[in-house]
Amino acid sequence: MKDYVRYIPPIHELQKNENFSQLAHMYGLDFNGLNQIVKKVVDQVRGQLLQNCWEGELPGSDKFIKSIFELTEKEIEKTFVYTLNKVINATGTILHTNLGRARLSKTAMSHVIETAQSYSNLEYVLEAGERGSRHDHVEALVKRLTGAESAMVVNNNAAAVFLILRALASEKEVIVSRGQLVEIGGSFRISSIMEESGAKLVEVGTTNKTHGYDYKGAIGPETAMLMKVHTSNFKVIGFTKSVDTEELVDMAREQEHVIVYEDLGSGALYDYGQHGIGDEPVVREVLKLGVDIVSFSGDKLLGGPQAGIIAGRKYLIDKLKKHQLARVLRVDKMTLAALEGTLLDYVRGEKAIQNIPVVRDLLATKSEIKERTFHFMEELSRRTTAFTLTAKESFSQVGGGTMPEVQLPTYVVAVKSEGISAEILARKLRTESEPPVIVRIQKDEILIDLRSVAREEEEDVINTFVSISKG
Repeated sequence: MKDYVRYIPPIHELQKNENFSQLAHMYGLDFNGLNQIVKKVVDQVRGQLLQNCWEGELPGSDKFIKSIFELTEKEIEKTFVYTLNKVINATGTILHTNLGRARLSKTAMSHVIETAQSYSNLEYVLEAGERGSRHDHVEALVKRLTGAESAMVVNNNAAAVFLILRALASEKEVIVSRGQLVEIGGSFRISSIMEESGAKLVEVGTTNKTHGYDYKGAIGPETAMLMKVHTSNFKVIGFTKSVDTEELVDMAREQEHVIVYEDLGSGALYDYGQHGIGDEPVVREVLKLGVDIVSFSGDKLLGGPQAGIIAGRKYLIDKLKKHQLARVLRVDKMTLAALEGTLLDYVRGEKAIQNIPVVRDLLATKSEIKERTFHFMEELSRRTTAFTLTAKESFSQVGGGTMPEVQLPTYVVAVKSEGISAEILARKLRTESEPPVIVRIQKDEILIDLRSVAREEEEDVINTFVSISKG
């Protein structure tokens, strides 16, 4: 087989073949771009011939040249395919970290598209005709929704924590309860980020109990901050004690040099507790207690893009804005557009807030999900009889390290197939569907929870099952 290597046509001959120009036209490639791919394919084929593992037509025939261009087309498709793809989240986990957390509202997406495809006044004051600040675009909205004196946005809440500690407590002491030294996804630890920031961690209390006198005994001339970390991704129950925010504020007020910072994590602007969903603190209410500065995520309970939102006293926010890290951690125009669109829905009030998918999905009632579930089953059964469908009561999750103890009553469609195991069916839904459908597996059944599936996506899910049933 090695002897056939010399019969591989040179690249300049392949360039003259009509398949070369057809592929260039079909995929919109210029000469050099396609030429590189053809060279790569020819090198691969040559290597397989030399290793006696080539399984195609041998060089020296028209069929071989045809196979070269068939391989080239496959390489083109592999090269120019998106790796970041839309998927349908049928798991019932609303803020699924692996699947991108919050879906944006139509308001936010419309604003992103308009901003992305045009020039914008990102850092330009139209009235004055001079340079402006990108902070201005959402600051007024955050102030209005939280009651804060000032606000700014960085690229995520971990960045917000780092910036606050670095700018306001570097080389100074920050007192934190041991029960709040959390680790979140990606091995992000409060203790580690504090060490990186240059702040000096002072741990007080125990894992399950921290008292006011623990803080008071630790406050000294080098103390810059009392830090409270909302443990949104876990709960400690039983024999526990923590210090209320009000008590921390009172302690800090007794010291001229100490501020109170609360890392709220998920950061709710809407009171989900009024619907019996968790007990996440609302940002506005926390700031009312006298906390100097807070930070929270944009892509969790708020329902916007990934961002770290910082709100609080103006003199502190001004320090953050002037810090060198503010430029390092700043967000781009598309993030600001998505966040502005999301916040405007909050400003418009209760009806507009439910245009935000996260809010809508969290507040969807069990009866609403039940109605959608039975309609889905009826439609799927009408179009294929290859699956056994059963409606079952179950629970959805909030996800994203948020409200870990909260279970949202729901209905799921349990799907079984005579000839396909649940694992294989789940794989087919992931890999043979466009878009891919991500599901749960329980007791050799596929579970479809429509809480996290947009209504307009239901037809895609049905079409996928129909396609699988046809083999």
